[in-house]
Amino acid sequence: MSRAAVFRQTFADAADQGERLDEAVNKRKTGTFYEKQAADYLTGRGYEILRHSYRCRFGEIDLIARDGAYLVFVEVKYRKGRTMGEGCCAVDARKQRRICGTAAWYLMENHLPEMTPCRFDVVSVDGAEISLIQDAFSYGGW
Repeated sequence: MSRAAVFRQTFADAADQGERLDEAVNKRKTGTFYEKQAADYLTGRGYEILRHSYRCRFGEIDLIARDGAYLVFVEVKYRKGRTMGEGCCAVDARKQRRICGTAAWYLMENHLPEMTPCRFDVVSVDGAEISLIQDAFSYGGW
């Protein structure tokens, strides 16, 4: 392979990586936008938002809130429309285990008792419609 061909390939690979990075940044911006909408929606329903985008080595939880006596771990799912199915359907068993592990780490890291009443809710943003599924799944360990 000629030097020019190697350069063209290297340049093409770098451009491809740049496009993937732009796409990841755009997805993060989109996610942040809809997480903010979900937080506003939950606040309107009486939730107190404690944390946005909690991250640890086990994963991420979009929102952590207090709803009465419950500490609520909220997954936010966005879909442009319903052609890909409702957003809430994207929280499969694997994602649930990851959220549960992250929630367990949050409890430990914040020195909260094991018996803290917790709940896992899902906020689905489907186009312009926002819906809430309280107690969407149970703690399944990790």
